[in-house]
Amino acid sequence: MSQYIMKGGIPLVGEVEIGGAKNAALGILAAGLMTDEDVLIENLPDVRDTNVMLDALAEIGASVERIDRHTVRLNGSSIRQISVDDEFIRKIRASYYFLGALLGKYKSAQVPLPGGCNIGSRPIDLHIKGFRALGADVKIENGIVYAHAIDLVGSHIYLDQVSVGATINIMMAAVMADGETIIENPAKEPHVVDVANFLNSMGANIKGTGTDVIRIRGVRHLHGTEYSIIPDQIEAGTYMCAAAVTRGDVTVENVIPKHLEAISSKLAELGCEVREFDEAVRVVGRSRQFHTNIKTLPYPGFPTDMQPQITVTLALAEGTSIVTESIFENRFRYVDELARMGGNIRVEGNSAIITGVKKFLGAEVSAPDLRAGAALVLAGLAADGYTTVDEIGYIQRGYEAFDEKLRHLGACIELVDDEREAQKFRLRVV
Repeated sequence: MSQYIMKGGIPLVGEVEIGGAKNAALGILAAGLMTDEDVLIENLPDVRDTNVMLDALAEIGASVERIDRHTVRLNGSSIRQISVDDEFIRKIRASYYFLGALLGKYKSAQVPLPGGCNIGSRPIDLHIKGFRALGADVKIENGIVYAHAIDLVGSHIYLDQVSVGATINIMMAAVMADGETIIENPAKEPHVVDVANFLNSMGANIKGTGTDVIRIRGVRHLHGTEYSIIPDQIEAGTYMCAAAVTRGDVTVENVIPKHLEAISSKLAELGCEVREFDEAVRVVGRSRQFHTNIKTLPYPGFPTDMQPQITVTLALAEGTSIVTESIFENRFRYVDELARMGGNIRVEGNSAIITGVKKFLGAEVSAPDLRAGAALVLAGLAADGYTTVDEIGYIQRGYEAFDEKLRHLGACIELVDDEREAQKFRLRVV
């Protein structure tokens, strides 16, 4: 079984280039099937989730042409079915975007309930509420969501709680509905705005993304486009925390600093030096870093996808910090793994009370989900001795060439397939 093995204690130094945003890419790939013309998508991250999404597109009949590792050309004119195979859907949460895209284009969709990381309850009731408001008949039978409409008609939709997935799905379903759709209390995350910008580049009429109200005027059809995906704020934030936790000096390049402000401000509170440039952010860790309190919130608040990485950083800071998780209830499952490395964290309800320790000790740990897995790698890079992280398939869902990029920054880390390779690594780097 593949795992990352590393020897910690080396400050990370250098520049790292951030790839396209995975969460934007998944919505954009689904939206790409909504036209019968060619769509060229650039800055596509080469990660498991996007590759599963491309396989699913090909399975329902779309033309998928990989131009290079980060560029793909899609054409939805050859789609043969409005039912997506369960094999693909179970692997990734964002497969539910096929519901909005197929319903919007064909007025009909059949998609199994999605999979993804087990980080808590993520029901799709708000998605269904939105589809029904647009005039669709929606039902769930035997784990499959069936949505069908004679016509989709614009409507006024209020989301009871902020939901990225529901916002994107309703936008896709509404772009070719008759009349105007208004979405109140939508998600404002950068990748929501990016999906809307992509749809607008195809001829959609969406206004107000990133604000409290989105207005969509339905159009008759969408056309082809060429589009480049925004940089991934979570990948960038992970390397920023890597600089802090290893007391290194890392410049993350090809980023939009505005998207990183919540992360930058907290790292500055810890005592790190944080400098912003036009398309880069530099983080310099300090030998002494200090406690702070953090609560995850929808954008522009501190992102839930950065909670494990900042918790690992705080676990090596002086004093006691409190991290409150307000989005997903299952997001502290990595704490037991971190305790094996010497972390002192107590979970009470939806909060983690973190008492800083002077160092981590290398150990064998297992990634419980995507972001927690990345956080455990960061802990291993800061630890004394050797650390192995199992179940790295989770990490590969959202981080392209994670070990390669870390090695470029000076990390002593390798991807190995068995204990024999791990032993070779230990002998080589003693």
